[in-house]
Amino acid sequence: MIYHLAEQAHWQQALRDGTYAQSTRGRTLAEEGFIHASSAEQWPVVRSRFYADVAEPLVLLHIDESRLGSPVVHEVGDPATGETFPHVYGPVEVGAVVGTTVLAPPHR
Repeated sequence: MIYHLAEQAHWQQALRDGTYAQSTRGRTLAEEGFIHASSAEQWPVVRSRFYADVAEPLVLLHIDESRLGSPVVHEVGDPATGETFPHVYGPVEVGAVVGTTVLAPPHR
């Protein structure tokens, strides 16, 4: 299982389109080349580091890697520590999202 923090409007659009294509806050899959994801241990840190100033709820997507049509590659996300993060090299099909959790602010 991998996880992705989504803004509500982007997740609602994905439900209409059938695929999710937002890479990270303010960047699309087309712009970034992949969709940022995290492990169960990593997403809370990502939430506090990159979304602390977001005033609206976020949606945590629970993604089953085995249901994805796109490859997942674990790559170094922080060169200083060598920590790796899962990157999805293509859109996330709505059917690969096996659960969602609404996270109310604050996101610290």
